[in-house]
Amino acid sequence: MAVTESEADSTHRGTPAVHEGILRRQSARESAARTYARALPIVPVRARGLTIEGADGRRYLDCLSGAGALALGHNHPVVLEAIRKVLDSGAPLSVLDLATPVKDAFITELFRTLPAGFADRARVQFCGPAGTDAVEAALKLVRSATGRSGILAFTGAYHGMTAGALAASGGAPDLQVGRLPYPQDYRCPFGVGGPRGAELAARWTESVLDDPKSGVPRPAGMILEPVQGEGGVIPAPDDWLRRMRRVTADRSIPLIADEVQTGVGRTGAFWAVDHSGITPDVMVLSKAIGGSLPLAVVVYREELDVWQPGAHAGTFRGNQLAMAAGTATLAYVRENGLAARAATLGDHMVKQLRQLQDEFACVGDVRGRGLMIGVELVDPAGGSVPEARGPKMDGSVPEARGAETDGWDSAPAPHPADPELAVAVQRECLDRGLIVELGGRHNSVVRLLPPLTISDEQASAVLDRLADAVTAANRDRRRTG
Repeated sequence: MAVTESEADSTHRGTPAVHEGILRRQSARESAARTYARALPIVPVRARGLTIEGADGRRYLDCLSGAGALALGHNHPVVLEAIRKVLDSGAPLSVLDLATPVKDAFITELFRTLPAGFADRARVQFCGPAGTDAVEAALKLVRSATGRSGILAFTGAYHGMTAGALAASGGAPDLQVGRLPYPQDYRCPFGVGGPRGAELAARWTESVLDDPKSGVPRPAGMILEPVQGEGGVIPAPDDWLRRMRRVTADRSIPLIADEVQTGVGRTGAFWAVDHSGITPDVMVLSKAIGGSLPLAVVVYREELDVWQPGAHAGTFRGNQLAMAAGTATLAYVRENGLAARAATLGDHMVKQLRQLQDEFACVGDVRGRGLMIGVELVDPAGGSVPEARGPKMDGSVPEARGAETDGWDSAPAPHPADPELAVAVQRECLDRGLIVELGGRHNSVVRLLPPLTISDEQASAVLDRLADAVTAANRDRRRTG
């Protein structure tokens, strides 16, 4: 399938012929495993900041941001300058694990951002260039350091697609890792939500670890996301995170924080664990730390550094362009207070989106932290079942709805997830020039991951287009339903 002469002549102009031709060849030649390309049939040819221009000449607001990898958006000037500087210097571009000035600068900047007291006693391991390889390294590390093999992870987790990372994720095909309940309000596994739900989740974890007949021996480590991304944009309660830190520390279980998507200011703090003030034993970092280029590392307490030389390696762990771009990105986010900006703007966007929740019954929940936002779509006609909601943490009892409840409020459970509506909203967004991702347990959560550099005006445009898309998709469903 060669490029036709007419397509070649129109490449520089950005026409439907180029667009359709490239998509047709992709469909014919690329793997059936491709994902984003199926829901987002666009052909990016230029990009800057939040904006992508396609081969068809259309412009899009990109709230996918490379699945969160583009903290500064596309082609930020400081990133391009850092890359050009390395290219112009004649420095080697790939150096395995040799020391270089570029790597030294990256580690120095990275350690400057780490939780207080962590960097002074930390070690860093450069991995293969994807976050999933860093997860593999972290699991291998704690197993080597403790001499134990088991791992504890959480329902709804996503840690990558390689074997070990996938085994610790919520979609694991078989049981290789012990699974614990991750607290959430909207679809609480205990039907309670709030602080009470988080307390029950913590108690369950303690019981599993302390009960000699739980069937779960003391593990090599516990891995968690401070905000579950693919799981549906679910922030962990800060008190619960502090509880998990105490639980693991008291039992000499290394705690691994997967900050692949939540790091570098995304959630309104430089690292998502900063919200709770905890210091994990291991941090898994990737995506935004490479400034849009592939880079992944594990940072961990020096006491865990018991590996033998070559125990974890990778040919492309010495990517100098990614380290230079990463240094520039980390420094820019830190020096310009972009984490605080993400917190403020994210709060504003969530408040605006909750107006949709008031207007449309199909918007079940709006949640997030910083510029990591999720809108869960539901089917109001799908019915609901009673859900027990217990006393508040202050001991008071919510007002009963109807009959006596002996201190327990019988409230309606959330409506069923509506993945078909979510797909329709995503499609309507794309028609309006807005790129969004879907996630969540049933793929019914519309996810927003805009760059931290998004302006107030751009944020308003994103919200307007999303609101229009929800309106259109909901109207079409009612018409056809």
